[in-house]
Amino acid sequence: MSTRYAETLKQVQNLTAQDQLRLLEELAALVRRQMNPEPQHNLMELQGLGKEIWEDVDAQTYVDQERASSDREACACLVFPDQ
Repeated sequence: MSTRYAETLKQVQNLTAQDQLRLLEELAALVRRQMNPEPQHNLMELQGLGKEIWEDVDAQTYVDQERASSDREACACLVFPDQ
């Protein structure tokens, strides 16, 4: 057992049981993160993802259709049933 480890253990033994549990939880989380580091991703990895979906779609036609659809839905909300 290294001197540093022994000193740390002695310090931990002087903590309250509640602080020891808290330290244990934090150490367990630290070790888990070191064992399973979260992969670092770059937003640019998504560039071009799904582009084949839009290959044969004219952007302006699509936008016009979406706007028309949205306008119809908005108008349908304004129609009141007969009372």
